[in-house]
Amino acid sequence: MAGLARRDRFELPEPVRKFFEGDWEVPAFPVEEYRDGSSMVVKAELPNIDPEKDLDVSVSDGVLHIKGERREESEHKDKNGYRSEFRYGSFTRDIPLPAGSSQDNVTASYNDGVLEVRVPVPEVGSSTTKVPISRG
Repeated sequence: MAGLARRDRFELPEPVRKFFEGDWEVPAFPVEEYRDGSSMVVKAELPNIDPEKDLDVSVSDGVLHIKGERREESEHKDKNGYRSEFRYGSFTRDIPLPAGSSQDNVTASYNDGVLEVRVPVPEVGSSTTKVPISRG
């Protein structure tokens, strides 16, 4: 192998490395949407954040806006040295709400890394209005 530089380890191209490490250009987070009685429920997995400092939930013009910022730091010390890593980034998600949704009485809670937002929506009933037919 004369003339060839030997690498101690195989290195992936930067975009591939970012993909496998979860370091996306536009961080996304999974959400679950469902109806519970007269509420639309949106659940989002957002582990390891402080909801009071790093999370903003708002409703405007029929859209639920979830914005936040994630900061993660880790340190590793051993007899061979010291390694410190940090990752950070902002994330946002806009979720359209059903027609007639109310901005009033929206509630949000954060428990065990899951954000739950409840938005009041009008009841979709099976009420029928009889339309009179006139004779011409």
